[in-house]
Amino acid sequence: MGKVHVKMTVNGQEMETLAEPRELLIHVLREQFGMKGPHIGCETSHCGACTIDMDGKSVKACTVFAVQAESADITTIEGIGTPDNLHVLQAMFREHHGLQCGYCTPGMITRAYRLLQENPDPTEEEVRFGMAGNLCRCTGYQNIVKAIMAAAAEMNAAKEAAQ
Repeated sequence: MGKVHVKMTVNGQEMETLAEPRELLIHVLREQFGMKGPHIGCETSHCGACTIDMDGKSVKACTVFAVQAESADITTIEGIGTPDNLHVLQAMFREHHGLQCGYCTPGMITRAYRLLQENPDPTEEEVRFGMAGNLCRCTGYQNIVKAIMAAAAEMNAAKEAAQ
């Protein structure tokens, strides 16, 4: 079987490509669409370095075929904030040093982005449980949890101030 035409929205921009039926979404995002934020880690869904947001859910892009993303709405770390305009999660990861080597950080932030949409005021235990599918070999997680809790507090304060 030949390549299949696939169309999806990535970070608000409609994109299309030809993909092999068994080609993983992570490879299409990185190699064809130039999204270098989602990283290739274990390619077995254990580490979460490839975490993206797809149709309102956290997804590990190494477990999805590109053809399964037909018509999907995808957000990668590149769509969450920019170096000049950081999302509050990115700012809190920086402020609370929620990273060391940084390899897992895009997946961590992307997962935390969805977690805080699902639960805007999580407890520390809920954050730890919600982030359990994303692994970090460097930090020991404490500062990641602090960063997510601080982002939640700041986002909630901004929401209250806007009302």
